[in-house]
Amino acid sequence: MGMRPLLLLLLSLLVLTVVCLPRSFATQGRAWASDKSAAANQRKGSGLPIPRFASLRSDEVNVRTGPGPRYPIDWVFKRKGMPVEIVAEFENWRKIRDWQGASGWVHQSLLTGKRGFIIPAKPAAVHKTPATSAEVVAKLDPEVVGEIRSCAGDWCRVRVPSVSGWIQRTSLWGVYKSEPIN
Repeated sequence: MGMRPLLLLLLSLLVLTVVCLPRSFATQGRAWASDKSAAANQRKGSGLPIPRFASLRSDEVNVRTGPGPRYPIDWVFKRKGMPVEIVAEFENWRKIRDWQGASGWVHQSLLTGKRGFIIPAKPAAVHKTPATSAEVVAKLDPEVVGEIRSCAGDWCRVRVPSVSGWIQRTSLWGVYKSEPIN
């Protein structure tokens, strides 16, 4: 092979490299940016408002020091239905806070959107209708956990295993001051 055909071959390769390589890098750059954007969206979490309330799905929920299985378990919740406040999200992990202020990370699958409540400090009266003058059908002791059925104004309709009725919103933990629940 002579010098001339070899030079033509090298020149052709150089032209192909100069013309095609920038397009290839541009395409890879767009793909990389797209992957980065998808990863950022996943890190954002659910897209639901923060903070918000949820409840524990299971009788045993491991609470970790960070968002992932590689982080050690700090403690274990043992009360299905107990309300927790979601204060942060990272991918499929939720940072939660309980009614006493303790916080840690749990996997999203261990939480449910069902609304629960806990009586935080002093006994709370359950009324037949949403009025302080209404008949009291039960008294709930501190740390009793139940389900919130609805809330409007200053009252929430609640249910515990043997009783349902109305409790003043200020007597329970698991709902925000003016949050409507239907």
